[in-house]
Amino acid sequence: VLQSARSVAVGVMLGIDPAQKDPLTPYLVNVKQSDLQAGKYNVILGEQLAGQLGVNRGDQIRVMVPSASQFTPMGRLPSQRLFNVIGTFAASSEVDGYQMLTNIDDASRLMRYPQGNITGWRLWLNQPLQVDTLSQQTLPEGTKWQDWRERKGELFQAVRMEKNMMGLLLSLIVAVAAFNIITSLGMMVMEKQGEVAILQTLGLTPRQIMLVFMVQGASAGIVGALLGAGLGALLASQLNNLMPIIGAFLDGAALPVAIEPLQVIVIALVAMVLALLSTLYPSWRAAATQPAEALRYE
Repeated sequence: VLQSARSVAVGVMLGIDPAQKDPLTPYLVNVKQSDLQAGKYNVILGEQLAGQLGVNRGDQIRVMVPSASQFTPMGRLPSQRLFNVIGTFAASSEVDGYQMLTNIDDASRLMRYPQGNITGWRLWLNQPLQVDTLSQQTLPEGTKWQDWRERKGELFQAVRMEKNMMGLLLSLIVAVAAFNIITSLGMMVMEKQGEVAILQTLGLTPRQIMLVFMVQGASAGIVGALLGAGLGALLASQLNNLMPIIGAFLDGAALPVAIEPLQVIVIALVAMVLALLSTLYPSWRAAATQPAEALRYE
C-alpha cells in the first residue's frame, strides 16, 4: 500500500540489483538505475502510479506491507517505511500503473527478510512463446515456474480470441467479394448473351469464350487484392501518424506495428485464387450459350 500526502494507491514493489540491467531501464525518465543505492530507500515509480499518488521527483511516500506486519502492544502493525521518489519510468504499458522499483536490500528490510534473501529470479526471453520448452525443465525442490501466461492468462486469451475474430472477419470480407464477382459476372453473361452468340458464330470455341469471362472477372479480383494488400500495408506502417488525424490521442505513446510480409502475401494469394474460382460458374454458363436460342429474338 502506497500513501502520499495527496492520495493512496496499491502497487507492486520490485527489489532489484542496481548493477544488473533491468528490462525497465530503457524507459527510465530523468533518473539512473544506479541511483537506487542500498540504505537510501529510494524508489522509482511507474508514471501512471506517480500521477495517481500526485507525487513528483523529490517527494516522499509511505510504503506499507500488511503481509510483513508484526504484533505490538498496540495491536498488529504493518511493516512500513518512508521512501524517496527519485524518478519515474514510462513503458507505455500496464506496468506504469502499479510497478515500483527499489534496491533489493531496502526491499528485504521492509519485508523483514534476511540480508541477501531472494524470493525469485526473473527471466526474459527473446522469443516469449518458447516458454513451454523452458518450463519443462526440472527445478530444485522448493522452487517452481510461473510464466507470463499464468499471470496474464486472461489478456493472452483475449488477444488470441481477437486474432481469431479478425481472421473470421477477413474471411467473410473475402467471401463477400467473391460473391460480388459471381453475381456481377453472372449479370454480364445474361446481358451479353447476344454478343456471345455472335462470337460463337464467328468461330470462337466454348473454351475461348469461357477464358474471356474468366479473365474479365479474375482481373478485378487480382487488381483489388494487390491494391488492398499494398494500401493496407502502407496504412499499417503509418498507423501512429494517422491516429491523431482520426481523433485518437495516445499521450506521446506509440502503438507497436509489426507487418508480416509472409502473411500479407498469403492473404493476397488466397484472395486472387478465390477471385479466379468465383469466375468458373459464370464463365461456364457463358460458354454453354446456344447461338440459336440467344439470337432468336434479336
